[in-house]
Amino acid sequence: MEPIPVSEAAAEAAARLRYQRNAFIAMMVFFVVAPSFMYPVFLMKALCFALFACAFNLLIGFGGLLSFGHAMFLGMAGYVAAYTAKAGIQLATIKVFGSVIPLGLVVPPLPFELAILAGVLVATVLGYLTGLLAIRRQGIYFAMTTLALAQMIFFFCIQAPFTGGEDGIQAVPRGKFLGFIDLSQMMNLYWVVLLIFTAGFLLIFRIIHSPFGQVLKAIRENEPRATSLGYRTDHYKLVAFVLSAGLAGLAGATKAIVFQLASLTDVHWTMSGEVVLMTLLGGLGTIFGPVVGAFIIVGMQNNLAQLGAWVTVVQGVIFVVCVLAFRRGIVGEIEAFLERRRK
Repeated sequence: MEPIPVSEAAAEAAARLRYQRNAFIAMMVFFVVAPSFMYPVFLMKALCFALFACAFNLLIGFGGLLSFGHAMFLGMAGYVAAYTAKAGIQLATIKVFGSVIPLGLVVPPLPFELAILAGVLVATVLGYLTGLLAIRRQGIYFAMTTLALAQMIFFFCIQAPFTGGEDGIQAVPRGKFLGFIDLSQMMNLYWVVLLIFTAGFLLIFRIIHSPFGQVLKAIRENEPRATSLGYRTDHYKLVAFVLSAGLAGLAGATKAIVFQLASLTDVHWTMSGEVVLMTLLGGLGTIFGPVVGAFIIVGMQNNLAQLGAWVTVVQGVIFVVCVLAFRRGIVGEIEAFLERRRK
């Protein structure tokens, strides 16, 4: 296969960036006008899951790492954000080797933005520790390691006293954003959630188009070749894993405070399966695919709620059809069609 001339490659890159810029503008216009004809609560839920799917896509779509345990970052960040927003931080004593050491650390309930930052910080640290254990494995072994660690976190959330067990943490106060924006007003809350989603989405976009993102794609395509070129592939994969975990934590913390609830649902392994479905349905390795996939899955769950457990069967059928009929996903097939037309 002959290499593409530099001028043609530059023209293709410029056309791709132009398409992505126009698609981003169209997406933001939709989100601005959507509350006038769609329920804001549905939009906020979809935005939270869209950010979660984008964070997962950063890992699998551009790093080639399939994680079956990403729900632990979403759920754990939600628990931490909900608890700190409702009860603050109360660590009066600590027991070390049978001795009680007084600490006197009592922090009042945190405001909205600090509670979310606390959740993101915990998810990032958890992602680092998980990555140290899992990142040296490849393929199915990496996926199973993340799943096993996620199950450990799930059982921890059942037993830990601050999580509320099966009841979860309920009636979480939303407070005020930056001290003066009242989040009890639905539209104020929607604009804040949209701001958080946009910031996370643009960060992911910047990561993908940075030199780090290009190396990550090279590792995905041919890791031995990247290693032979002198890149520390395990280091790059660990950084990508930590970034993905932190962004998933941002989605989980935001969701917990917005819906005033942190529960076991968000940390269960089925949530990891849902985010895989969202990403594959929208388009693996595309910028906007996870957003489209998240809106479709959340919309199905809302509109087909009367079917009960059969919703999962419908999702399974859609997944099979997606894999068999359009393996690139919805956005991936659209991009391929536009590329064929352009050529």
